[in-house]
Amino acid sequence: MTDRPNDRLKASAFVYPWDVIGDPDAAARIADLGVQHVTLASAYHSTRASTPRHPRHRIVTAEHAAVLYPPSAERWEGRTLRPYAAGDWAPGDAFGEAAEALAAAGLDVHTWVVLAHNSRLGAEHPKTSVVNAYGDRYPWAPCIAQPATRAYLTDLAAEAAVRPGARGTELESLGWYGLAHLHAHDKTGGVGLGDAEQYLMSLCFCPSCRDGYKQRGLDPDELAATVRSALEPVWRGAAPSEAGWPAIEKLLGADRAAATRAWRDETARTLQEAAVSAVRASASQSGADDFQVLLHADPVPYHCGANAGVDPAHVLSVADGVVVPCTGGTGLLAPFAEHRGERGVLAANFTIVSGMGGSPATLASDAARAADEGATELRLYHAGLASDADLEAVRGALAALG
Repeated sequence: MTDRPNDRLKASAFVYPWDVIGDPDAAARIADLGVQHVTLASAYHSTRASTPRHPRHRIVTAEHAAVLYPPSAERWEGRTLRPYAAGDWAPGDAFGEAAEALAAAGLDVHTWVVLAHNSRLGAEHPKTSVVNAYGDRYPWAPCIAQPATRAYLTDLAAEAAVRPGARGTELESLGWYGLAHLHAHDKTGGVGLGDAEQYLMSLCFCPSCRDGYKQRGLDPDELAATVRSALEPVWRGAAPSEAGWPAIEKLLGADRAAATRAWRDETARTLQEAAVSAVRASASQSGADDFQVLLHADPVPYHCGANAGVDPAHVLSVADGVVVPCTGGTGLLAPFAEHRGERGVLAANFTIVSGMGGSPATLASDAARAADEGATELRLYHAGLASDADLEAVRGALAALG
């Protein structure tokens, strides 16, 4: 078994403010699961969520990406890119109200901050979006190479992460977002795309990225043409490529692929460094010098999405740890475990909602396997969405691990 700070895996459950506000039993019910803290959304994308136990509602529709607290007028005054306030799904200081109730139940509260994933930003400021090789914009995916977008994301991280009463934060989508996206009434699955094709369809060709490719010796027009040519067989029915970087090199050519990767890797790394530094500075100003900063991460650097592709050694030299998706298996833990260090956090994230592909009935064995592979903590997605039966299974699993 991999060495870890203690024999018991600390656990945290993800929660939305609307799961707690208006339900006087919610905080105690979450604490009764056996978790030590909660990861409470403070900045979140649009969603439609069920609330199966809430006394006032069953469906909450968050119509757009928003901060779930009052944003600072001083910080954002005069800026074109700024966070949106939530509507009636999380009015006022919804985060603060929920955090207070959860803390009163004996739970530590960490913020959950979604960054480079914002469809309203892309709709109202379309030039901020990733643009693919065909000229199609992805409004849900802000291009993290653009200076104004980077400044916005860095300041949003600092503000949304360090909220009153929070002991730490988890930063989601702090990297490239690409084609893959859970979208309302999605109709993009008619042609299956593999790992390599997803990468090609996620390459950005906005002015900032075109300049970045030029800096690395690429002609952006030739690159876009190569991408389109490489993708044409799969649009015509060919089988998608096998997973892995060699497949991307085969489609683009090794030198061309390496140049795109160099641009994108540097762009993501420097944004991650800047955002973590900004969060730590904000926490220090608030007197929270022991504030914990984690990133939702994937150990394959060229991957896109909510779990940002990172270099494990680099990200663990920047942040205090990572949260790693493990619902489909725990194989992504090992690359991080190798670089974790004595005090680094490696949190295995398991979906506990049966209806969303989770398996709370096997949580105890899954968690034990994760611990063997280096996990130091658990994340449980999601205490507000899970059924009563799911929560009962979680309660039993955490007691068994206890």
